[in-house]
Formats: sequence, C-alpha cells, structure tokens
Amino acid sequence: MKDLFSPRQRRDLIDRGFNRRDLARLAAFLAAGSSLSFYNEATLAQGLSAGPPLPEDAVRINANENPMGPCPEAVEAIRKLVPQGGRYLYQETFAFRDAMAAAEGVPLDHVAPFAGSSDPLHRVVLAFCGPEKSFVVADPGYEAGGKAAEFIGARTIKVPLRRDWSHDVRSMAAADPNAGVIYVCNPNNPTGSVTPREEIEYLVANKPRGTIILLDEAYIHLAKTAEPGTPMVVAGKDVIILRTFSKLYGMAGLRAGAAIGRPDLLEKIRGYAAGALPATGMVGAIASLKARGLIETRRRLIAEIRGETVGWLSKKGFDVIPSEANMIMIDTRRPGRAVQQAMLREKVAIGRTWPALPNHVRVSIGTPEEMATFRAAFGRVMNV
Repeated sequence: MKDLFSPRQRRDLIDRGFNRRDLARLAAFLAAGSSLSFYNEATLAQGLSAGPPLPEDAVRINANENPMGPCPEAVEAIRKLVPQGGRYLYQETFAFRDAMAAAEGVPLDHVAPFAGSSDPLHRVVLAFCGPEKSFVVADPGYEAGGKAAEFIGARTIKVPLRRDWSHDVRSMAAADPNAGVIYVCNPNNPTGSVTPREEIEYLVANKPRGTIILLDEAYIHLAKTAEPGTPMVVAGKDVIILRTFSKLYGMAGLRAGAAIGRPDLLEKIRGYAAGALPATGMVGAIASLKARGLIETRRRLIAEIRGETVGWLSKKGFDVIPSEANMIMIDTRRPGRAVQQAMLREKVAIGRTWPALPNHVRVSIGTPEEMATFRAAFGRVMNV
C-alpha cells in the first residue's frame, strides 16, 4: 500500500468512498500490472462468435472495424520501422504526442498517448469514480466504462437517449450530485447518433462540481455534423476527450489513441497501468495524421456504403436509427439475439443487441462486397 499510493492518492481514494478492503484489492490489481481491458469491441466480438470458429470466408461486420485498413502512408511507415522492433522506441510515442497536439491545436502537455482509447476510458473511471462517485452513461451506450465502474464498486446510472437519439444532457447533469464521471460518446455507440455541440457545452456548464465529462470521440472523423470538444479542453474545462485510430484510420489491430485534457486531469490517470506503447501503432498514427485528404475521402466512402445499405433496408420495410458513424442500428421487429445467431449460420457476423433496444441489432459498415453479402443473408434470414 505505502509503495503504491502516496498520502494524497489515499486521501483521494477515501474521498471517493473506498474502504480499506477496496484499497487492498486495488493495490493488488495495480501491483500485478493487470490489463485494464475489461470490456471492448474486440472482446465483445469474440463473445458473439463463441462456439466453432467462423470460416475464413465469413463476413465480419460486428466490431465497428474499418476493413480499408491503414492508409498506404501508415503501412509504409510501419514497414520501415519493423526491423528496429527489438528496441523499445520510446521516441515514437513522443513524436506521436507532438503530431497529435499539432493536429488538434492543443499544448503538448494536454495529450497523453495510449494504445487505443479503451485503456484511457477505463483509467478515467478508475481515477474519478468510486463507491460514492457514480458513473453516468447514456442508454443505450458503450458498455466499457460501466464494466470498469463495476470493478471498483461504483454505481452506474443509465440515462435513456432522447427521442431524437441524442444524449439527454439535462437529465445526465442532474442524475447524481456526486457523479464522478459523465460519459458522452459522440457520435454514440451503438446508435451512431450525434449530440449537438451546444448540448455538450450545456452539460459541461451545468454538471456537478468536481465531475469529469468524458467525451469519447472515437467516431468523430466519420461524422458530418458532430463537432470536436477540443475547444473546451483548451478553455480549461473539466473535460477529457478520447480519440482512437481504430475507426476511420483503420488501425484497430495496431493500437493507437490518445486522451486529451488538462495536465492535472491526465496526471491522475497515468498511474493505473504502465508499459511501452506499440511503436508500429505510433508511427502509423503519425503517418495517418499527415496523409492529405484521408479523413474526407474515407468519411465520404463509408457514408456512401452506409447510405446504400440503409436505402435497401428501408425499401424492405426496416427502420434504421439515423447514423453518422460506421455502424447502424436496425429494428428487426423480433429479438435481435435470434437474428444474430441466424446471421452467423449464414456466415455473417453482425453486432450485438442492447437491453434498451432488444429488437435492434448493430451492423458495422464493411466493404461494398461485404455489405452485398450482408444484404443477401439478411434477406434470407428475414424472408424479404
């Protein structure tokens, strides 16, 4: 305990409601160097496909991945780096931090590099929630933060999305005067829906004192109308932004991402894990940031494929939640889990359901060929 928590850290943990037993459990967890990946798209996709492995020719549109993969510039940067893989190559992490800060217009000390965005998401919950500091999330929403909250005994409060599928920021702000973290994914996972900037600004201005707004912008580059929250970070607000290179940039397996926030907030999340970051992910991310026209081109291509898929579904009589991300939620008018299993038998892995929308399934946007296979299989399963 004494070696892991400073007096100031122990006071902070006690203020969040941790008792002696909780502290011992957390200390053992940290001492073991345990992974913080309690719950992410990869583990959820594996869970969906539990049972016999899918055949090689199966279509996998269940994990919000980008089948385009890394851009050519990223591939070339990684290829050049691989022969140096016997070194730790810490300098690549610092170079990524510098490139990210320049791209986002924030000071260097406002960027903390990570291997994707799931790691910092978990760390923020561990650092700011506790038995007396709840975690507030939209419903339906991305579940990873709730799993981290459960691990440390923090209560998760689910606030239903509004009728237009945006976050109900007023209800979220009022959900708990002792909230540790209010989590907003914009565009939202699983719906792909956007919460306007003015609504998020309202939440930041009217949240409980001391509460952190965790703004997950994993899908921000895919959206036409969503606006980034970096101006609020630059203004010194209690906001931490998550970014990942797993979605538009097509680097899910290479692991690169960042947390953007005030230095004092980032400092509080650093101590919950340690280790060198993958240099291949770092150089791939740097090259992606420098690739001209990449965001606009990929956003347009994914929107076109998404629009074609939604158009086909609409003609077949299926409602789809309006999305600005690389996924859609389809109202199947029957239990979504049964549709998932039926699609697996057609060798098409689609996404999961959420308790708030049991008759919806989430489908990631794949290549034109993959979506053509999806349409054919979905037509057979749904008899349309």
